[in-house]
Amino acid sequence: MNLSLEYFYSQLFYLAGILIAFFACFLIMGKSQKKLADYLLSIWLLLIGIHLISFLFIFSNAFIKFPYLLGLEIPLPLLHGPMLYLYISCITGNLPRSKIWLLHLVPAAITYFILLPFFLMPSQDKIHIYQLNGGSYKLLRTVISCTIVISGILYVILSTLAIKKYQKQISNVFLNTKKINLNWGYYLIIGMLAIWIAVIIKVEIIIFALVVLFVVSAAYFGISKVGILNPTLLEKDREGYLSADDDVEYQKYQKNFAGDETIQRVYKNLDSWMNDQKLYKNPEINLVSIAKLLDVHPNVLSQTINSIENKNFYDYINWYRIEEFKRIILLPENQKFTILTVAFECGFNSKTSFNRNFKKYTGCSPREFLKDHKLIS
Repeated sequence: MNLSLEYFYSQLFYLAGILIAFFACFLIMGKSQKKLADYLLSIWLLLIGIHLISFLFIFSNAFIKFPYLLGLEIPLPLLHGPMLYLYISCITGNLPRSKIWLLHLVPAAITYFILLPFFLMPSQDKIHIYQLNGGSYKLLRTVISCTIVISGILYVILSTLAIKKYQKQISNVFLNTKKINLNWGYYLIIGMLAIWIAVIIKVEIIIFALVVLFVVSAAYFGISKVGILNPTLLEKDREGYLSADDDVEYQKYQKNFAGDETIQRVYKNLDSWMNDQKLYKNPEINLVSIAKLLDVHPNVLSQTINSIENKNFYDYINWYRIEEFKRIILLPENQKFTILTVAFECGFNSKTSFNRNFKKYTGCSPREFLKDHKLIS
């Protein structure tokens, strides 16, 4: 009875995964404005659906009726790691513009080539090898299985590094990184890692339960784009164009230098506003809003800050915030407040951002700074 139930639930997971994968692929391709990431996700979901079909054939012994399909499923796991990495790279704007990224698909292609003699075998011989659980191909299957596990772990690491790289990029462009949700990328990576762990421990029903959950999640977020990374602003920045609603610094201004006289005038006005009105205390402040306040083009303001302060907009604002923190934290009436409370008062919106910038501009941590001034022991 237990075996029958296990067989039933396994088949149910297979079928559910297949239907969801293909349906999600269909929905994503039906989107009116598709990007490269959408195509990559559709291809990946299609591969997952095909992979599940091939395993369903084997699990249900249907391969006896379709022996020409045997072996086609073996290299497929070598595609899932690369597809994860390519998708993450694409949605974070770090996919190489050349076709060099296609090299990630080479291991699967090589495996198919190595298996070519098996594919050319008579149907009965292939069925016999499968019934013997590998037969003369057992060593090769072991090598391929090890390669698959290594590939899976490697691409989980590469995908994590891709998101870390993206975090570093946006920290140099966006003032308020809390609005940029990186969780979706991590959910994908964690989901893939969980599947690889299940593959290693070889519990099939867990593997395909996780695969189904993974497909559902990938389909939902791929279609709705809820919580997904958004590299659009970084792409605009690379091209030198940003709209008035983009909370980023205009960095590509070299072709239209404003002139020294204009730079000096704008800087004097900016310096007056920053010191008198303390604009940096607003955690939502951005280059566009200050440019509107000063009645100058954002590119001109960016040039001004870079030319005179030798800083980008992000560094310029946070330098003011750190200096303000150092000033007010030393006042006796403020010593009853926590470090983070004062940091938020100065315009920071996260502990991580504050600590990182404080260390960057002072060379020490906030607590070390307070110890040096004998405010804490």
